[in-house]
Amino acid sequence: MPGDKATSYHALLLAALAVGESQIMGLPEHGDVLRMASTLRALGAEVIAEAPGTWRVAGRGIGGLREPESVLDIGGSGTAARLICGTLASHDLFATMTGNANLRRQPMRWMTDMLQDCGARFHCPTDAWLPLAVQGARNAVPIERRLSMQTAPAKSALLLAGLNAPGWTHVTETAPTCDRAAGLLRHFGASVMVEPCGDGYTTGVMGQPELRGTNLALPGDSSLAALLLLAALIVPGSTVTIRGVAMDSQRAELFTILQKMGAHLEITRKRLEGGAPVTDITATYTGLHGADMPAVLAGSMAIGDPILAIAAACATGPTRLEGRAAPPDGSLLSATLAMLRLNGVRVEDASESIVVHGTGAGPVGGVRVEAGTAPRVALCGLVLSLASATPARVDAAGIEQDCPGILALLRQIGAPLA
Repeated sequence: MPGDKATSYHALLLAALAVGESQIMGLPEHGDVLRMASTLRALGAEVIAEAPGTWRVAGRGIGGLREPESVLDIGGSGTAARLICGTLASHDLFATMTGNANLRRQPMRWMTDMLQDCGARFHCPTDAWLPLAVQGARNAVPIERRLSMQTAPAKSALLLAGLNAPGWTHVTETAPTCDRAAGLLRHFGASVMVEPCGDGYTTGVMGQPELRGTNLALPGDSSLAALLLLAALIVPGSTVTIRGVAMDSQRAELFTILQKMGAHLEITRKRLEGGAPVTDITATYTGLHGADMPAVLAGSMAIGDPILAIAAACATGPTRLEGRAAPPDGSLLSATLAMLRLNGVRVEDASESIVVHGTGAGPVGGVRVEAGTAPRVALCGLVLSLASATPARVDAAGIEQDCPGILALLRQIGAPLA
């Protein structure tokens, strides 16, 4: 698989904050990752492509970033924007950030409100997040935060803000999210703690460490892998094996839910690479069945995840997701449910739960799915069409930017794309 995109953002940022040089291998070289590299250059780091997928970063050390001379264009990645924002919050510099039209529409003031705890000041001209101006804290203070919404990028942003503040920064979650940041922080030499706290977990990082440049091979993109595995689970007679997949806690939760629905998933060769858990996964079609997902298992990740929605649409019987909470990106959930209904899937969207009624076979299909503001949903619509009675027409605009190489990978496993 191509390198994991979210891990790429974390790795580039930490390498820019380290002392010495880092070599990152397996970097996916596409729009938003390249914009992250450009942003870090504007902040003073040396970021150079040495060979296809292999990059060298000469870092500036914690607190050593310089003030950019122009506006930072983050592109379309909400994860990258959060990580940059968290990093800038504890650096004594002024910067302005913007992104593409989709990113500028996201209501993200809740994120900047939390980052102000370290002493930073933000100015957003509207209720949306971008564009924004940030004046980083002159003398940053550690952050103590309990997250009300489970979102791994928010946790990472708070931990990154804590890197340039003396003492421990602690972020508490009511349910575990991806622990990518903790593993990579340890890999670069930071002191990190993760421990139970009531019903959740607290992650802490000791501020003002001297991060050390290191070599890092990125694990395979788990989001792309999940799409290919999903194709195998909904198309009769299929078996797909993916090697070297990043297995963070959030994806592990998704696979647990799929197994609860009867998915035949063989997870082997669990190992650590670059501080991140990696595994090989084989998916074999056996037919899925609907299931009730309590809030403790589903959570906002499952409710808003198009992959789970596609599985439920092809399962036998209803899949009920209890404890409905509004995920940070509500537009993704709305677009997912609209796409299912467009394909003839019956969906009940109540205040406390969502019910997807599967028939044990693919939906009618035969519709046109627009990429619109959610190319990931359009891509899931494309995968759903592999099991539909009638092929769907999917607007490919933005799909390759969101998931570079996915169309070639789908063709590689036999998807009849035209």
